[in-house]
Amino acid sequence: MIDDALLERTLRAALRRGGDFAEVFAEDRSTSTARLDDGRVEEVVSGRSRGAGIRVVRGETTGYAHTADLSEAGLLGAAEAAAATAREGGGGANVVALARQTVPPPHEVRLLPGDVEKARKVELLRRADDAARSEGDAVRQVSASYADSRRRILVASSDGLLAEDDQVRTRFFVQCVAVGDTGLQTAMEAPGRTVGFELFDEIAPEDVGRTAARRALTLLRARPAPSGRMPVVLRRGAGGVLFHEACGHGLEADLVAKDASVFRGRVGEQVASPLVTVVDDGTFARQWGTAAIDDEGQPSRRNVLIQDGVLTDYMWDLLRARKEGRPGSGNGRRESYQHLPMTRMTNTYLPAGSDDPDEIVRATPRGIYCVQLGGGQVDTATGDFVFGVTEAYLIEDGEITEPIRAAQLIGNGPETLRLVDAVGDDFDTWAGTCGKEGQGVPVSSGQPTLRVAELTVGGTAGA
Repeated sequence: MIDDALLERTLRAALRRGGDFAEVFAEDRSTSTARLDDGRVEEVVSGRSRGAGIRVVRGETTGYAHTADLSEAGLLGAAEAAAATAREGGGGANVVALARQTVPPPHEVRLLPGDVEKARKVELLRRADDAARSEGDAVRQVSASYADSRRRILVASSDGLLAEDDQVRTRFFVQCVAVGDTGLQTAMEAPGRTVGFELFDEIAPEDVGRTAARRALTLLRARPAPSGRMPVVLRRGAGGVLFHEACGHGLEADLVAKDASVFRGRVGEQVASPLVTVVDDGTFARQWGTAAIDDEGQPSRRNVLIQDGVLTDYMWDLLRARKEGRPGSGNGRRESYQHLPMTRMTNTYLPAGSDDPDEIVRATPRGIYCVQLGGGQVDTATGDFVFGVTEAYLIEDGEITEPIRAAQLIGNGPETLRLVDAVGDDFDTWAGTCGKEGQGVPVSSGQPTLRVAELTVGGTAGA
């Protein structure tokens, strides 16, 4: 995107007013989407954005400017603007000669989505629509969408760093509305991976459509959820979003520094059940948050945050790690070249344990079995959370029985971690977009089947 000599001139211009650190982040992103509603193709859209952001740090002040003009004039203008914002001042700084850093990709992309005809992508939508509707006449509405992106980034800094990455993601989404005696019930399924069009060699659009339709149809016959304190079994993958929100954000170093985390100052303490280990891993091949480098050019890493219940570390962006005199963790991320990086999760998960998932259910006389969670809210300073449940069933006498609807899980992140009393030997993940301070980035979260000994279930039926 930008030759090495121009990058060096840009960094010199950024430091001319006396900055301590300067960085160029360049991005070239192409996207393709297709959407089908009620059997009709509503849109097929392709887009491309290209630009660079210049960051200058002087003391505790950061200046940032971005431009879609990657010419020398555009880059030098942005560098001057960022330097002026950081702080007026004299002096100079030397820029270390850039040394290109090669980081191998976590996995191979076999078929770039940009090389695939749009007609093939639209055909996937039709196949999913037909399969969803075949599940029953009660399925009245089907919406299917396809999306892919290719994001090429370059990061150069006054530390001498020069690194690049090429990130390809593909996702498929189906939402169904079923109509019955209980009114309208909506359900969805949305697999995604950091891979190319080969995603559909392993994920059939028909299966995605049927899953969404069956989920909506199940809700039609679901009974109101009970309420009260009870055991909750989270099916593999289902609870990943809960731990992402209720625990993961509290382990981000910027929130810790702002005293907005319940985990502040607790490194080395037992904060969870000895059965619980929590990992954030940007190298986890093919997962939604995977990349060779983060958005500050640092190689992605596997970071153990909680080991056997003991808090071992936080996630770090580059500048905050430098300030603390420690290595970064590869968690500096940004939505686009128009945004400053901040500490963010990548693929956050609880590894598999040793318990038989079926036995976990059999050993639960009464409780809730959660298959899919919806949105929720969390207060990172206290750890308190509320999550909606989109698919769940009663557990009665150690068996999964009737489906329930309109349930919420209410609890506290650290308390929930301490109450995990069984961890299965299976595993699955969930792909989504994490929002923080107005920026969204792709992430995944996951966990094996596990049981929380007691959670508050908010429902409309009695306990």
